Amino acid sequence: MEKRFWHSREKEEILEELQVNPQKGLTGKEAERRLKLVGFNQLQEQKRISPLKILLSQFKDFMVMVLLAATCISTFLGEFADAITILIIVIINGLLGFFQEFKAEKSMEALKKLIAPEALVIRNNQEIKVPARELVPGDIVLLETGDIVPADLRLLQVNQLEIEESALTGESLPVKKSGDIVFEEKIGLGDRKNMAYMGTTVTRGKGLGVVVATGMETEMGLIAGLIQKVQEEQTPLQRRLEQLGRWLVVFCLAIVAVVVVTGIIRGEPIYRMFLVGVSLAVAAIPEGLPAIVTIALAIGVQKMLKKKAIIRKLPAVETLGCATVICSDKTGTLTQNAMTVRKMIIDNTLIHVSGEGYDPKGELVIEGEKRNKNIKKSLEMALRVAALCNNSKLKKDNTTITGMFRRKTTSPWQIIGDPTEGALLVLAAKGKIWRENIEKEHERVYEIPFDSNRKRMSVIYRESNKLVVYTKGAPDIILEKCSHVLWEGEKVPLTGKLKNKILENNELMAGEALRVLGLAYRELSAKFPYENNDSQIEDNLTFIGLVGMMDPPRPEAIKAVELCKNAGIKTVMITGDHKITAMAIAKELKILQEDDLVLTGTELDEMTDEKLKKIINRVSVYARVSPNHKLRIVNALKSQGHIVAMTGDGVNDAPAVKEADIGISMGINGTDVTKESSAMILGDDNFSTIVAAVEEGRAIYDNIRKFIRYLLSCNVGEVLTMFFASLMGLPLPLLPIQILWVNLVTDGLPAMALGVDPADPDIMYRKPRHPKESIFAHGLARRIAVRGTLICLSTLLVFVIGFYLGDKDLFLARTMALTTLVFCQLFHVFDCRSERYSIFELGFMTNPFLVGAVSMSVFMHLLIIYTPFLQPIFNTYPLSLFHWLIIIGVAGGTTILQGAYRFLKRNYLRKIVYMRT
Repeated sequence: MEKRFWHSREKEEILEELQVNPQKGLTGKEAERRLKLVGFNQLQEQKRISPLKILLSQFKDFMVMVLLAATCISTFLGEFADAITILIIVIINGLLGFFQEFKAEKSMEALKKLIAPEALVIRNNQEIKVPARELVPGDIVLLETGDIVPADLRLLQVNQLEIEESALTGESLPVKKSGDIVFEEKIGLGDRKNMAYMGTTVTRGKGLGVVVATGMETEMGLIAGLIQKVQEEQTPLQRRLEQLGRWLVVFCLAIVAVVVVTGIIRGEPIYRMFLVGVSLAVAAIPEGLPAIVTIALAIGVQKMLKKKAIIRKLPAVETLGCATVICSDKTGTLTQNAMTVRKMIIDNTLIHVSGEGYDPKGELVIEGEKRNKNIKKSLEMALRVAALCNNSKLKKDNTTITGMFRRKTTSPWQIIGDPTEGALLVLAAKGKIWRENIEKEHERVYEIPFDSNRKRMSVIYRESNKLVVYTKGAPDIILEKCSHVLWEGEKVPLTGKLKNKILENNELMAGEALRVLGLAYRELSAKFPYENNDSQIEDNLTFIGLVGMMDPPRPEAIKAVELCKNAGIKTVMITGDHKITAMAIAKELKILQEDDLVLTGTELDEMTDEKLKKIINRVSVYARVSPNHKLRIVNALKSQGHIVAMTGDGVNDAPAVKEADIGISMGINGTDVTKESSAMILGDDNFSTIVAAVEEGRAIYDNIRKFIRYLLSCNVGEVLTMFFASLMGLPLPLLPIQILWVNLVTDGLPAMALGVDPADPDIMYRKPRHPKESIFAHGLARRIAVRGTLICLSTLLVFVIGFYLGDKDLFLARTMALTTLVFCQLFHVFDCRSERYSIFELGFMTNPFLVGAVSMSVFMHLLIIYTPFLQPIFNTYPLSLFHWLIIIGVAGGTTILQGAYRFLKRNYLRKIVYMRT
């Protein structure tokens, strides 16, 4: 079905086009015919990749291919145990990747859950329930409180109908609907009050509508289509690892070629030189790197889980660490998604209301000195209006929270009904006034309901020998119905001067993005004829005061935004709310700075992509936007080189969440769609959790650099040892099985222990890494080369010493060289803990896991030296105390020298440079 602007057309015209009588509905036969024509009312999926293809694709990764080649090499050398070990690592990595990708394919299934399973329709002049998937254009649907709208409807009749559309538009308040109004074509989704959209929820009243779109033609379907079109991209970590894999292969081939050619030129047998070249290739490939990186990310995931951040995709940990922009939805993410009264003005006196959310704990603080002792009487009357002119309920939920996620709110207090009325109930409760207590003595006898034309609501209570009218509504409308005002606890005439002052206060509160209501009352005689006498009931009211409410910012979000700023991360607020509201919240959160721009969805529509890209870095707030706008914003930021994180909770956020470099969904208020589309879920819906996740992401990336530094410098040391021994005409200092042993005993446990290394203190005061930054940036390659050379020289030195000490005994010389190589690497792992501080400054026990891992590696190495049945397998010789003194002295000397160099560089060399400049 082609796109039609149903909201801009008269309902009679639509009914005629759809050929349906709203009283009789479609016939069963006609509904069946249309179902065959348009298909089921469900969201279609893209053709899925089979699980087998997903599994096989895991083994096409370049690093995996390198590992498979290493397996073949080890098998060729007869080292079957090592070949099996490498193969197991490859399989485990492949399975981890498979489960991650397979789980990520579930977004469309989650979307289906939002669709109501059944719908109440009129067919054959009867009300019947049919499966929602069988609805067709032209069906007449009845809506009631609590229903999930089953398809896109053009409303025909409404009775106090309000629909909560925050999942689709981001608007926190329910939208009051009307079937008679016709709107312009280009009006936004949130302003189409004559429409009801699939997946939204009826919070109040009843309605009758005609189905105008089903399945993929609905607004929900359009979002599903956007999700399908989003292209998956490699994360920076994946790109770095692939780059590293290629670099290692080139390095290996170059070294092997030089060694083989050199040996042949020197007259060595070709076969022997081939074995030397193969052993060098095995030594150069850090076969544990992908597994270690995966384990490091998994450790990071566990740490984040304790902080209520749930990672769905392992690489997202690293990606979040280099985020430069966080695009956050306002409602429920930066704000509490709970309307809260913040201010009152009674007797021209400002009253601040404390407390958060729906919890009735809080205080009403009168600003300045009390001008009169009777203000409390006026305040009490205002609170009575708030409590009694109200149809909602404030309820304490005593159910136990059994999981990490809980729908709607983490507070035990909940509102049943309209959020605005809920805010008034909470206000009254903070003033110790509860409707339930009042109604034990006084009975409500009449109600004049709120509607969009009157913009007010009134109720009548019988109190003793009189009737009391309590009224709330738009301040200007209420004032028109008032003849008096409650002033200093007394009822006085409402003069023009007082009226203007009240309207001025109303404008001031509205300018602070507060939703303002006026409160009034009137006393009537017990015999007043209130039945069908609405106009007279609301005449001659007495005005009490103004109440200002808003969906307030989360207190912790303000601090989180500031921490993001310190970390060089820009926070951008994207919301469906009006511009004034968005600006006020953004200023309170300190997102909107003096020179920042605010754009609306309409302005975005009129702006070209080129213009948007030019100003994108100056925009901090986007208001009245749609899912398409959010996608444009994310794409524009990415085009400027940003790594973009996108937070969201509603269905409307899902496409942008999936398109972002890292999508973050809300665990409590988030829809399943957004959770399935995201890479990370905030279990507590707390914006500050993102800051903790950013810190952990940066720490994990630092730890991955530590792995690379440690593994490659050790492997470079092994390669150079074999390389220079060959060039110098020395016997092989290490046998192939000994090289593999070094890899296994030093590349495993110690490297994994680096994954739990604590972050440097200044980690959240650094700028984010550039997305294209090489993993070898900031001198990492130089450090690897220097330390690898030192390891090589130490190993060759001890090999030569052992060779001559043992009267050219290769068993002793190789055992000493092997042990020196192992201990050089185990000492080096402590150096790798920081690029700024030495191990003597950090302290050994700040990472007890590393101490334990090194101890285990030492124990394992001692076993192959001193266990008789292992000695012939590894060609080792039992070492004496004298041998150990030589080994420890040479191996430990490199760590002592490097620690001293760091200390001098940081504490003295920089001071000298500063003094000279």
